[in-house]
Amino acid sequence: MISRGIQNNKVNGTFYPTSFILVGIPGLEGAYKWVGAVVCSCYVLALLGNTMLLTVISASSGLHKPMFIFLSMLASNDALLSTSIAPQMLSVFWFQKRYIHFESCLLQMFFLHSFTSLESGLLLGMSFDRYIAICQPLRYGSIMTNTIIVKLVIFLLLRAVTLLSPFIILIQRFPAFRTNIVPHSYCEHMAIVKLAAADIRINSALGLAAAFMILGVDLLFILVSYCAIFHAVFSLPSKDARLKTFNTCIPHMCIFLSFHGLAFFTFLSHRYGGKRIPPYVHLILADTYLLVPPMLNPIIYGVKTKLIREQVWKALHKCQSPHVK
Repeated sequence: MISRGIQNNKVNGTFYPTSFILVGIPGLEGAYKWVGAVVCSCYVLALLGNTMLLTVISASSGLHKPMFIFLSMLASNDALLSTSIAPQMLSVFWFQKRYIHFESCLLQMFFLHSFTSLESGLLLGMSFDRYIAICQPLRYGSIMTNTIIVKLVIFLLLRAVTLLSPFIILIQRFPAFRTNIVPHSYCEHMAIVKLAAADIRINSALGLAAAFMILGVDLLFILVSYCAIFHAVFSLPSKDARLKTFNTCIPHMCIFLSFHGLAFFTFLSHRYGGKRIPPYVHLILADTYLLVPPMLNPIIYGVKTKLIREQVWKALHKCQSPHVK
């Protein structure tokens, strides 16, 4: 009798699955309810925070500027990124619904990595925006135009599709798999590739190359932008102006360093971690870098921005005040 998710062509212990079984976080099975509560909290806070940010920016004409356009796109991407994995994770941790169809798994993988690529690109765009605003303020209006922003978004979308589509094609070309049990809480590229009963060196090399071409290049230019920003800040004559700029930039740096740092750790540990890194540690950090930034970004980029903070307080005040006819 063939178990669920396996086609009737099992040969030499290998088969081609019609579905995968997501394990979750091996080693923490007894704490799945609590893990699910953390995932749910992060997801709800991410949706609420990013929805509020989008609403405030779209409702206020004074916020229709390049910096806030980037923020609104980041908020949209964060909501989609967390939605691409959180419901699946909750179905595993809370409801023990571990099966996911083969095509659905590949689709989740593509969108997950695409939104991650867009996240990195938007963080780069925001650092470039801050670089122009601080280092070349007189040229800001002529450089940061809507046309430039549209071209950047189109480039980021094409980059994601071009570099990530081969992942899906190569996985579909595998002749067979050793198992359909995925030691993860969602469909991640290398977690699926390692199940194949075939040579995976091309897949591994392609994934690593894509990671460095997307996250590595973006991180390099982000660091260059902030080095130039700090160089300009140190030349400011006013101590108050320097402190104000540092207070604005440091939280942003913490966000992109944590995002890119955990992303690289996840990609590299899948390939070279072996038995040196406990599986649950790797999986917790992999979940963290996808769930926590979408939750924190509205706080760091929204609440720490004075104009947005003022608009939020105005909106809350209107909601609390009684309607006067």
